[in-house]
Order: sequence, then C-alpha cells, then structure tokens
Amino acid sequence: MIKVFKDTHELSQYAANLFTETANQSIAKRGRFLVALSGGSTPMRLYELLGKQFQNKVDWSNVHFFWGDERCVPVDDAGNSYGQTKKVFFDKINIPDENIHRVLSELEPDSASKDYAHTLTVFAEPPLAWPRFDLTLLGMGDDGHTASLFPNSPVDVDSPTLAVTANYQGRPANRVTLTPKVLNSSRNIIFLVTGKSKAVTLSRVLSDNYMPAELPAQRIAPEDGKLVWLVDEEAGSLLKHV
Repeated sequence: MIKVFKDTHELSQYAANLFTETANQSIAKRGRFLVALSGGSTPMRLYELLGKQFQNKVDWSNVHFFWGDERCVPVDDAGNSYGQTKKVFFDKINIPDENIHRVLSELEPDSASKDYAHTLTVFAEPPLAWPRFDLTLLGMGDDGHTASLFPNSPVDVDSPTLAVTANYQGRPANRVTLTPKVLNSSRNIIFLVTGKSKAVTLSRVLSDNYMPAELPAQRIAPEDGKLVWLVDEEAGSLLKHV
C-alpha cells in the first residue's frame, strides 16, 4: 500500500497513530510489541510525536526497541541513531532501560554485528534465529539504499546481521545492519520517505523493473506481513495511480 501526504508533519501524524495502533494490537495478541527503528532525519519527527503527544497511549513496559541499522560511532555522536532517538523519544516515555536493545556502536563493526545477532536470538521465534518484529520502520536514501543495505552490496545474505565496512558512494563505512532475512520476516513494515530528491528513485523502486542489486529497497518484501509506503507529495511526485 502507498499513501501520499501533503508534508512531513501530516505523514508523521499518521505514522504515529499507526504505530500506537499496531503496538496496542500486538500487546493485546502476544503480550509484547517488538519494533525495529530506523535512523536518519525523516523518522525523527515521528519519534518526537511519540514522545510528546503519544507518550501515554502505549504500555511501554511491554515494548522492546531494536534498530534496523546503526553507525559504529559513540552514542553521543550526532550520527548515532540510538543517541538521537533517546533524546527526543526514550527520555520522554516510561520505558525500562532493559527494553531498549541498542547496537553496541562503540565496538568494531564485526564484533558489534556478532553481538547484535546474539541479542536477536534472545527474542527469537523458532524456527527463526531472530525475532519476528511486529513493526519495522525503514527509510530510503536518494540512492535506493535502506537500513545499511547499499547499492551493489551482497543481495543474498544468510546471516541475520551484517557488518558494513565498504564505502558506498562516498558514505562512511563502519555500520551494522539487519539483513533482508530478518526484515522480511516482520509482521508490518513501514517505509517513511520524504523529499523531492527521492522522487526519481522512489518511482524506480516501486516500478515493475526489479533490480535489487542496484536498488536495495526492492529487497524488502515481507514473506507473511504488510508493507506500507508513507511518502510526502514531493517524494511521491513521479508516482502514478496513487
């Protein structure tokens, strides 16, 4: 499903309502809500809303947060997704520290990747060796990357996590990312895409021309779940029939 919104504010309000609705349904059905968060600038407005307007609409003691990817930089670095999210979201809600499962970004990528794979096994849903996330939030870059799955990175990866150490289009390396195996087992996946600079790539990703090596966002296709694209008018300006 693709939904187009006037601007980031309208998109984020819708996403916040969808987040809380999904959280409460998951807690009612399974007693917990497992969510993988996205970094970057686009979801920060959503996190701010959840921390301000929606902080009392979810039983946060039954919510567990993970990350789709993370940069291996100190927590207080502006590029650290956990650190940025903590300021605008986690510090505003009543959630136990042990419910926040960050990537140990102070480690080298390989060590951090192995550690996070172990963290995932604690919440695994057999026969999977990782949790089946109730909700995964993803973004998309101008180049079609999502999480830290970049163009021309390996498409078929068996491990649940991956250390990213190669430079892609000049982007800094040293990251950890979940792989499509984990992401595609999610019950719900929501892409948040905003900005005119992403319009051409978004139209290519959502076309029938399947090029997963060149456009990693196309690798995301939940096996038994829902996929929703929430985009603003600028990002969706070249889409047809939406």
